[in-house]
Amino acid sequence: MAPDLVHLLPAPGPMWGPYPQRGDADKAPPARGLAWRAALGRYRALARAAAPHAAQWRALPAPQRPAALAALRTELRRQGLCAGTTARALGVVSACAVDALGLQARATQLMAAGALLDNHMAEMATGEGKTLAIAMAAAVAGLAGMRVHVVTANDYLARRDAHQMASLFAALGLRVAALADAGMDAQARRAAYRHDIVYATAKDLAFDFLRDRQALGAHHRYHHAARGLGAAAAAPPALMQGLCMALLDEADSILLDEADVPLILSQAAPHAARRAFLWQALALARKLDAPQHFTVRPRDRHAALTAAGEARLAELASALDGPWRRPRYRREAVVTALAALHVFERDTHYLVRDGAIELLDEVTGRVAPGRVWSRGLHTLVALKEGLSPPPETETVAQTTFQRFFQRYWRLCGISGTLREAAAELRAVYGMQVVAIPLHRPSRRRTLPTRLFADRDSLRDAVVQRVRVLHDQGRPVLVGTDSVADSQQLSDRLQAAGLAHRVLNALNDAQEADIVARAGQAAGVTVATRMAGRGTDIEPDAAALAAGGLHVLSCQHNPSRRLDRQLAGRAARHGDPGSHEHWMAQDAAQAVGMSALAVAAAWPIARDGRIGGHLLDAARRMAQWQEDRRRTSLRRQLLLQDLEWERRLAFAGRSA
Repeated sequence: MAPDLVHLLPAPGPMWGPYPQRGDADKAPPARGLAWRAALGRYRALARAAAPHAAQWRALPAPQRPAALAALRTELRRQGLCAGTTARALGVVSACAVDALGLQARATQLMAAGALLDNHMAEMATGEGKTLAIAMAAAVAGLAGMRVHVVTANDYLARRDAHQMASLFAALGLRVAALADAGMDAQARRAAYRHDIVYATAKDLAFDFLRDRQALGAHHRYHHAARGLGAAAAAPPALMQGLCMALLDEADSILLDEADVPLILSQAAPHAARRAFLWQALALARKLDAPQHFTVRPRDRHAALTAAGEARLAELASALDGPWRRPRYRREAVVTALAALHVFERDTHYLVRDGAIELLDEVTGRVAPGRVWSRGLHTLVALKEGLSPPPETETVAQTTFQRFFQRYWRLCGISGTLREAAAELRAVYGMQVVAIPLHRPSRRRTLPTRLFADRDSLRDAVVQRVRVLHDQGRPVLVGTDSVADSQQLSDRLQAAGLAHRVLNALNDAQEADIVARAGQAAGVTVATRMAGRGTDIEPDAAALAAGGLHVLSCQHNPSRRLDRQLAGRAARHGDPGSHEHWMAQDAAQAVGMSALAVAAAWPIARDGRIGGHLLDAARRMAQWQEDRRRTSLRRQLLLQDLEWERRLAFAGRSA
């Protein structure tokens, strides 16, 4: 694509081809070097300029609106998203939102939509109306002729947001679809992508792109296909219509938290001998003892053999033939089996449901449909649980979120927690973070952090705190680390006679109902990280009168952004509310806090506010170190993905 075309709006057609996507030679435009004051001034002016256009639209007689809308479409496609056309379009869209949804867009929401249309990342606090801001930006882009992918953190949010905003898009003559059904066949997915706006998860989009790349050719430059119509006609029909614009909700979760594992498209490959080998590996691993023969590092999800373990393994495998004669091969297999036995835990890392292993996303706490562990780990965990292992697979294509989202011609996103990741977002994606101010001052109270000797004493204290808040009539949300933790706390609350609801991956089908009731006065909800993003808990009038929602976080999060997400469930829209963080001494190292830091804070943390500050400082330092480690991991994955593509290209030229 010629550099001068980068400034036009990408859309399937003669200019961009049937499948627009950014290639390696098409450099992304650099992020605008706007200072934060200049950026806010720019988008405040845009919001003010949109207001008269909204008033003009509301004054326009209904019979004249279709013609005016067609004129706006033509203007957007001819002039692009310059300041004048963007302001006019946002004004029209915000006026339609009042009629279709009964929602009056605030100036801050118009500012956020303007930043998104400018290819920026907008940090907008939880409860400030991100869903409407995203929909307005998507609507303007759709009117301009682009195919828009609104990327959500999970299937539930894709369905919810597409349904909530459907009437707005319909009023503007735009079609919307939600790609949130794992059972959709290729024909249904292809039909969904023909809509103007598609709500989907990042994994759905990335895997459909990999399927298209496999079907159409790994090295085919789709945006040049218009120059070779013969080749394009012979190709199978693609699922997607290219990568024109991606608008990311909870952008840091998608681009950072979920981007530290490669995305692998695989197919079944029968390997009966491999399965038997893994069964033998598990049997041998069960004959080794810790710490004499092996050590485990749960935080790194790693097991290692000691020298004595190497010798013992050689002795145990001496009667076996084939691959067991190769020391390196047998070592890797048994180390993986040890991890399956002693590192990966049921109801923490995975569920057993309907006779199968279902992996849990450590960031969201949700089941990750279709995700499997590689290198035999999935089979080993299934064997450990006494289940029939799934068929062995082989990799046919792979990518990373970094490489996938770099292929979009236009990329933007929004989240309540972006400033900690601003440097990485600028370095990898060339995007600037713009902070959108609150529309009302926050009334959230943050109580001191508390430390407890162990998880049992923490749970006992949680029961007492919940009882006090329940008697006051305040709703309570308790955040836990895992499904197992949520179930154990639920048992304590039930034994104490405290009615409550549990939101975890085991009852995700009831998520909408649980969230709808979580803001009721005196209601108690125990949740995993499922409640940390996209969960809009609305306290009722009695709950607000009692002091609003109280969030009690008992999570040991690896990132400060996750702490802020959970705290953001309370005191939204300027309502009253409070938040506090409790930690167990025996679990503090889950976020990398050193034993020395915990021991130093322990003598005064039990009773004093100073101890809370010391704990916060130690926790934030550990989280900063963990963020650096994961940033390095994502960088390595990106380099590996580039190497994978280079090898594919070389193999294609050789063939």
